Amino acid sequence: MSLWIPVTIAAASFQTVRFMLQKVLSTGSLSPAGATFARFAYSMPLVLLGLGLYLVGSGRTLPALPGTFWMFAAIGGTAQILATICVVALFKQRNFAAGITFKKTEVIQTAIVGLVVLGDTISTWGWAAIAIGLAAVLVLGKSPGSDGPWWRHLTNRASQLGLGSGVLFAFSAVSYRGASLQLAELEPAFRAGVTLAAVVSMQAVGMALWLAWRDRAQLQAVWATRRVALWVGLTSLGGSFCWFWAFTLQNAAYVKALGQVELFLSLLASALFFREQISRREVLGMSLLALSILALVLAI
Repeated sequence: MSLWIPVTIAAASFQTVRFMLQKVLSTGSLSPAGATFARFAYSMPLVLLGLGLYLVGSGRTLPALPGTFWMFAAIGGTAQILATICVVALFKQRNFAAGITFKKTEVIQTAIVGLVVLGDTISTWGWAAIAIGLAAVLVLGKSPGSDGPWWRHLTNRASQLGLGSGVLFAFSAVSYRGASLQLAELEPAFRAGVTLAAVVSMQAVGMALWLAWRDRAQLQAVWATRRVALWVGLTSLGGSFCWFWAFTLQNAAYVKALGQVELFLSLLASALFFREQISRREVLGMSLLALSILALVLAI
C-alpha cells in the first residue's frame, strides 16, 4: 500500500474530530472567526515545538525558503482561514453531516483549480465525475421544506457557504502542494513539517492581529474556552501534518478524493454524537457525491 493512502485516511479522521469540536465551540461563546482562530492559536506552539525538537535531535537546520514558497504558503494559508470560517458558519445553517458534505465539493473543485493553476488535464470520465458531483450539490442545496426551481436553492446561505468553502479549500490544497514542492530536496515528512510551521505561524499571527482590531472580545473568549480549544489545536496539528505530508507524496486531487472518507465519518458523528436527523434528501446527495468521488478516483 502506498504511504499516502494511510496518511490521508489519518488526516480525514483528525479533521472530522476537529470539525466536531469547532461545531461545539461555535454554538457557544465563539464566533466563526473565533472558532477558526482557536485552531491556529493552539496548534502553532505545538507545531513549532515539534519542529524545534526535531531540528535539535537531528542536528539539522532550517532550509532556505525561497520567495515562491512564501507566495504559495500565504495564498494557501489565507484561503484556508476563509474556508474554515465558512464551514464553521455553515454548521449553524445545516446539520454536521450536510455541512461537511458541502465542504467536500472541494475534491471536484481541486481538480478544476489544478487544471487552471497547474495545467493538470482532466479526462472525459473526469468531467463526468464532476457532473455527478454537481448533481449532488443541487440535491443538497435545497433547504428542507423549501419549494421552487432548483437554481434558487443555490443562492441560500448554506449553499453559498458550502460552495465557497469548497473552492477556498481547493485553492488551499493546490497552494500547499506548490509550497512543499519548492523544498523538493527534503524528505517528504520534513518538507511537510517546515511548510506546516510556516503556514500556521502566519495564520495564527494574522488572525490574532485581525481579531485584536475587529473583535477583541473573541481573543478573551478563545482563552476562556481553552479546555476544548486545546483539543482543537491537537487534532488540527495531527490533521494538518498528515494533509501536508500527503500533498508532498501525491497529487492534491488524489489526496482530496481519498479524503472523502470524511463524509462517512461525519455522518456517524452527526447521528451518534450530535443526535441530528439525516433526511432522505441529504442521504441521496451524499450518495451521489460519494459516487462522483469514486468515478473521479477511477478517472485520474
